[in-house]
Amino acid sequence: MELPDNLRKRLEDFSRNVLFDPNRSINAVTKEYEPFLLNDKRVLSSLHLQMSLYFNACFFPFWWISEVVMLNLKYPFLPDYYKFILVTILIVMSCIEAIRLYLGYSGNLQEKVPELAGFWLLSILLQLPLILFQLFNEAILIQPLERGVHIVQCIFLLTQVFAGFIALQDLVRHTESQFHLRQFD
Repeated sequence: MELPDNLRKRLEDFSRNVLFDPNRSINAVTKEYEPFLLNDKRVLSSLHLQMSLYFNACFFPFWWISEVVMLNLKYPFLPDYYKFILVTILIVMSCIEAIRLYLGYSGNLQEKVPELAGFWLLSILLQLPLILFQLFNEAILIQPLERGVHIVQCIFLLTQVFAGFIALQDLVRHTESQFHLRQFD
């Protein structure tokens, strides 16, 4: 009784990825192991970016709760235009942060350039100006808890911008070299 082709292919891929020892010297490998060497792939995911994304995802609910509580406390004392601005910023930042973290995770772990570029652009163009507005605009009656969570969020954001840029640069270089190598096949 033979296995179906798709199941056999999956088992071969699994055994190649799990059981293949990349530290084995090339001289010791016989001809039957050469197809496995062709599929050996370097991992391009950034550990620094992934750690920052993980801790940011853990911190985000605390940031959101503290932001809502502080907005609720200072809401009666704010001018009308700042009330509208701060509520809008909270809604926009919450939506963007969820999308941004998802794009960062999928772009980094799956090594996809468009997702990682979208994550990086959302970080630079939208999240960073909004968090800096909330951190440095004294007219919105910044509370100490608010200042603390905004500083932590800003540190996460700056770390992710720099680590994301480096990861994106490495990923684009690797994708470009793979593209050029495929032209010769």
